Amino acid sequence: MRTTSNPVFRNLPKQEGGGYAGFGSGAASAGQFGNQYAQHPQYQQHPQYQQSYPQAPPSTRAMTIDDVVTKTGITLAVLAVSAIISYGLTNANTSLAPLFVIGGGLVGLVLVLIATFGNKMDNPALVLSYAVAEGFFLGALSFMFTNIEFGGAGGSALIGQAVLGTFGVFAGMLVVYKTGAIRVTPRFTRIIVGALIGVFVLMIGNLIAGFFISGGLGLRDGGPLAIIFSLVVIAIAAFSFLLDFDAADQLIRAQAPERAAWGVALGLTITLVWLYVEILRLLSYFQND
Repeated sequence: MRTTSNPVFRNLPKQEGGGYAGFGSGAASAGQFGNQYAQHPQYQQHPQYQQSYPQAPPSTRAMTIDDVVTKTGITLAVLAVSAIISYGLTNANTSLAPLFVIGGGLVGLVLVLIATFGNKMDNPALVLSYAVAEGFFLGALSFMFTNIEFGGAGGSALIGQAVLGTFGVFAGMLVVYKTGAIRVTPRFTRIIVGALIGVFVLMIGNLIAGFFISGGLGLRDGGPLAIIFSLVVIAIAAFSFLLDFDAADQLIRAQAPERAAWGVALGLTITLVWLYVEILRLLSYFQND
């Protein structure tokens, strides 16, 4: 498996054998679970996966694309319900908005770190807890972006536009991946990962500069530079989906245990949340103008 930009996918368990057709167009023949993880050639090429995982019991079946779709759908449904509740509560009491944004964001970050470094990506309770935390974060953040009291543009229609834009980009990149219009190669992966690191460094630099200069580096003040920066970030997030799809596809082909679908759902949800926030931010710039 190629290294993905999403760290959640990097520690998911794998299993030997053929596989089911995944996100891509190709199909592999079904295999058996008898061989050990370490015998898999993909496994041997990537040291980051060389850790011990218990052999799946005979009753455990391999992960399929249906598992990925189902688990991702459940995760997004929980996130959506939490976001609606959060938006309603902040609309009734605006003082809750900063609390939900800060609290939900921090809790979500901690859960992702636990999942990534604690090898608990396939834990449904942790994944759904992340969905709840991020739901409260997104609901309150969306309210702040559209509420004049917080300097927002005004008008909840902005939220609907951001949601449509997010899933439009997701669907578009899925088509791009399935048709092979852009192939996920090691070189492509290095470019996207490098771009992610660069964007992260710029965001941190802008935040630090904001303590000393009004508007920081101008990356988030709504000006022309901020618009360009948001477009670049959206493009990087969109291309990150290709790496995520490829990682999920390889897990399916390697016949990873069914529980690994929860980790795939977590990784895709993280990218979707990031993309939504950035699209919402970009749309707010034009509304303010």
